[in-house]
Amino acid sequence: MKFNKKYFGIVLIFLILLVLVVNYNYLNRGLEKIFINYETGIVERVIDGDTLEINNESVRLLGINCPEKGEEYYTEAKVFLENEILGKEVRIYFGKEKYDLYKRKLGYIFIGKENINVKIIENGFGNYYFPSGKDQYYASFYSAWENCLEKKINLCEFSKDDCANCIKLKDLNVENQKVVFENLCNFDCNLKNWNIKDEGRKHFKFLDFNLRARKSVIVKVGNNTNSNDILYWTGETYVWTKSGDTLFLRDDEGKLVLWYGY
Repeated sequence: MKFNKKYFGIVLIFLILLVLVVNYNYLNRGLEKIFINYETGIVERVIDGDTLEINNESVRLLGINCPEKGEEYYTEAKVFLENEILGKEVRIYFGKEKYDLYKRKLGYIFIGKENINVKIIENGFGNYYFPSGKDQYYASFYSAWENCLEKKINLCEFSKDDCANCIKLKDLNVENQKVVFENLCNFDCNLKNWNIKDEGRKHFKFLDFNLRARKSVIVKVGNNTNSNDILYWTGETYVWTKSGDTLFLRDDEGKLVLWYGY
């Protein structure tokens, strides 16, 4: 019997295609793991609003920063996250760096197609946080924050203080590490216990400071002596990052007065 190379080639191609079709899902998952850096696991413990234990390892959620213990909404953020993912299988998608300085994994947590990190922002239990610069997820986090502001819930609830409509951000200078606030009203505003915060953990609390009508105050990183128009943010070498950051100003009840991102 004469060997037919053409017929053999057709049969071989058919068999290869058959194998690919039968094993498509398996191959697809394998290729996805090669080209997309992710892992799966069961959420065993929620430590706080932005930290978990998965597969006996600590995981710090990327793109968000939630209140610390003792701060308003700390407990609510933790409970919210527990209700969303505790005991469930999730995917951890990694960013530019897989681990932080504390050897925690860094990731975006997904259940199906839902980004849980984004959901935390949208419900007002954290602010967006990109210290290493914006990545492909930044737009969805920014949008979630704007949705939260529209709903005016939790960390997105606006201040009802009379001075909340008076105090405006006049300037944020990254190079000189200073911000300038102006009182646009015709009456003085006492900013005692008002708070400035960046995207991360850095806080500045106004002491018993009175911002006079139609006047400005500079808050500058440094260790000099305060004056009537310059206050110093001590204990920090820098606050505002060149790769992008956000300023949040809150009143003495923790309600949002203004925010500005760059």
